[in-house]
Amino acid sequence: MALRTAILRHIRVPVQTLTLTGPKQHEQWSVCGSSLRFMSSHDDHLTKEEVIDRVLSVVKCFPKVDPSQVTPDVHFQKDLGLDSLDNVEIVMALEEEFKLEIPDKEADKIDSCNLAIEYISHHPMAS
Repeated sequence: MALRTAILRHIRVPVQTLTLTGPKQHEQWSVCGSSLRFMSSHDDHLTKEEVIDRVLSVVKCFPKVDPSQVTPDVHFQKDLGLDSLDNVEIVMALEEEFKLEIPDKEADKIDSCNLAIEYISHHPMAS
């Protein structure tokens, strides 16, 4: 936990943000590589499909990940060959993407896209 806290103070995963006119008021689009991510700033609860799309997009944008290997069932270490520090960085990027804070105890358990999707889709403050 102390390692994660220290990392949170110093590391940020780069995300390039563009503001475009979307079909709804207050929408933002974020570009990572060749993919386009949708982020909504209003308080509507997210559908599971939106959570899946955005979690996969965050993981695909991670510099050490081959986007073609990312699926909803992919494990960060076993399938993508990431280490524990990479895992922490992905969880931090998910916190930023969904505008929420994941407690260290819960963050330590998130080691796959599936667990991230489940946690975020059930989190009442995810946006």
